Amino acid sequence: MSTPYHDFDAALLATVLATPSAIPVIVGPCGGGRTTMLHRLRQRLPPASCQYVALDRVVSTPERFLAEVAATSAFRWTRPGAAPSGPREAFDSLLNYLAHARTASGEPATFLLDEFLELKTFEHFPGLRQVVPMTLATIATSANRFVLSTRFVSRMLGDLRDAPDRFTVMHVPRLADSDVAADVLALPGFRSDSAEEAARVVVALTSGRPGYVADLLKILGDPAERNRDAVSAFVAGMAPGGGIARRCRLSYEFRLHRARGYGALKAILGILSEEEPANLTEIALRMQRTPGSTKDYLGWLEDVDLVACHRKRYTIADPVLRLWATLHTQCDAPDEARVVDMVQRYALGRLSAVTPRP
Repeated sequence: MSTPYHDFDAALLATVLATPSAIPVIVGPCGGGRTTMLHRLRQRLPPASCQYVALDRVVSTPERFLAEVAATSAFRWTRPGAAPSGPREAFDSLLNYLAHARTASGEPATFLLDEFLELKTFEHFPGLRQVVPMTLATIATSANRFVLSTRFVSRMLGDLRDAPDRFTVMHVPRLADSDVAADVLALPGFRSDSAEEAARVVVALTSGRPGYVADLLKILGDPAERNRDAVSAFVAGMAPGGGIARRCRLSYEFRLHRARGYGALKAILGILSEEEPANLTEIALRMQRTPGSTKDYLGWLEDVDLVACHRKRYTIADPVLRLWATLHTQCDAPDEARVVDMVQRYALGRLSAVTPRP
């Protein structure tokens, strides 16, 4: 795919390099492009001034995490004289590193902390119950520069509620028709007029989420698939084993495992996949649970951005994920006829909600 986020990238770089610098916090859904943005930013910064850390890859124990970060660091900092004696001492050393590390020339260091909220893993260790607030407070007073990212928007906004003003939230923008049209035009068999119309349909079906868009364009450009229209390509992507279905399953399971009440939460998502929006009373009746316990479950789903609430009525936050849940959370995989039927209904609803092209 092309890189349409020129304005976002420019604003991000300016925020990082400002004096005094703010701390951008990039928030967005799975497949939203946060990691790609951090890599583009790293390429625009002096190599020796920046360290990228994918926390979801390396967070385990505080001791091992500290060792991994230190091993890949090119910065100067005062290393502990001996190995940390426990999780709390290792975490304190990590905070000291983030706050006081400098480049080889003595300039402030820049840290790109991808999936920042993975630090919550450390809260299972003794003496580490407030890891995220402690880290936010430490980096807010540091002379170093930081960029944070996370897929858990609600959690991050909650953690920033009492944080210093140095943090600035940057929501990942969705792709527009014009962003996608150039990529469609590069596919074999598309002219400018058909590319513009196909881009409009692609964005409507995917809500402009980069991950879904990339999956759909891959199917559209695959000669073996012979899908010459976006709706047919979406059917292929949402079928068992399709790229979009695999992405949805990953996001669905990942977020559920980071929430509490796995089984009950799956039941609520199943209810909402069948009929939404629904209010608390309706969901509680179908769950055969009290309104109080059902409200807790819904709160846990909101906490990991699986459910959204508007005017006391709940929906699955991602419409593509809702379609996937309707198709792929039954006793058996859906057959081709069911996938075609459900995708066509979904596409009709999405396209009718989009203003027609003049």
